[in-house]
Amino acid sequence: MTLTAGILLLSIFFILLFIGVPIAISIAGASIATMLILFPFDVAVFTSAQKMVTGLDSFALLAIPFFILSGIIMNNGGIALRLINVAKLLSGRLPGSLAHTNVMGNMLFGSISGSSVAAAAAIGGVMSPIQKKEGYDQTYSAAVNIASAPTGLLIPPSGLLIIYSLVSGGTSVAALFMAGYVPGILWGIATMIVAYVIAKKKKYSVSQRITVKDGLKVIWEAIPSLLLIVIVLGGIIAGIFTATEGAAIAVAYSLVLSMMYRTFKWKQLPKMLLETVEMTAVIMLLIGTSTILSLVMSFTGIPEAISQGLLSLTDNPIIILLIMNVILLIIGTFMDITPAVLIFTPIFLPIVSSFGMDPVHFGIMMAFNLCIGNITPPVGSALFVGASVAKVKIEQVVKPLLPFYAVIILVLMIVTFIPQVSLALPKLFGL
Repeated sequence: MTLTAGILLLSIFFILLFIGVPIAISIAGASIATMLILFPFDVAVFTSAQKMVTGLDSFALLAIPFFILSGIIMNNGGIALRLINVAKLLSGRLPGSLAHTNVMGNMLFGSISGSSVAAAAAIGGVMSPIQKKEGYDQTYSAAVNIASAPTGLLIPPSGLLIIYSLVSGGTSVAALFMAGYVPGILWGIATMIVAYVIAKKKKYSVSQRITVKDGLKVIWEAIPSLLLIVIVLGGIIAGIFTATEGAAIAVAYSLVLSMMYRTFKWKQLPKMLLETVEMTAVIMLLIGTSTILSLVMSFTGIPEAISQGLLSLTDNPIIILLIMNVILLIIGTFMDITPAVLIFTPIFLPIVSSFGMDPVHFGIMMAFNLCIGNITPPVGSALFVGASVAKVKIEQVVKPLLPFYAVIILVLMIVTFIPQVSLALPKLFGL
């Protein structure tokens, strides 16, 4: 039964994807079709509907629309420009200083907005014309922007890690948030090293020195934006509020901050709310349909079969983790991050747990893997947005991205095989 169910499930899923059916519908269709070989039609449909509803009945999931709305408000609230000024202050004397500003801007704004696409659009949209004016190659500028855009998905607060926490059976959100810091920063540093080498070779200019007075003014203006991270994460780690309550606080804080900066217009609010609802609906539909998939897989024993098959090849944890990395890297090239986390966490987590891997460490490894898919063809959303704001074609920017891909995968290997990279901060804070 397991083999038949597995073949049917995968066949229908990939056929539906191939003909252009949305991924949530593909998951639901393949799952229900597989259930029909196990149960009568009425039982299969009723159970599927019931499972979708109960799968969404979670207080933790309320954090997702709040974080989305907070990111949208920030993206329209003039916060990006202030963070760019801080990044420019920190990296202004390095060769290719504007490229480093772009990377640091993505790290700061991406962590606050929680979106690689928002970071690529907001920071890249500001930096690309400036870099062009300074004589930077546009494909180089686009590659730097694209390569660093996903860092905010790892540096907290991160909706992706909240979803992993839910699917993995309640892994601590606070621990996952703290675990994402070092890998996310290492990703950013790796892209800056490549940007530095290329800038040095092409003799790109450095920014002019800024006076102490102007520097203090830049920092002062950006402090309210940076305080958001401190307030939200500090409150969650200290146990003052939950991740969901922290997300609601992030919305209120970003709204007040945008009004202080006088960049917020009340007439924009209905559009922001509509955009939030649309994005939330997509994610919730994915989560709902994925709960049907989880039911089918657990009933038919597919995860156990995959686990036994993988462990029968080798019992060496290093080889198993390498195989998982390769699978996730491939999956990430054609599947969005959220459905990939929902589908593959129940399959891979029991395997890594069997040889003692910490679920927090695995969650960061998986998130890092799938974030790479965000910047790779054929469906990398940050890749498309980054190329669009730089006004270059996808095929033009892929070659300049290759050295960035190389160092990012190197960092992935470090994150995978050195658990302390992810776990040191959670342990330091007793999480």
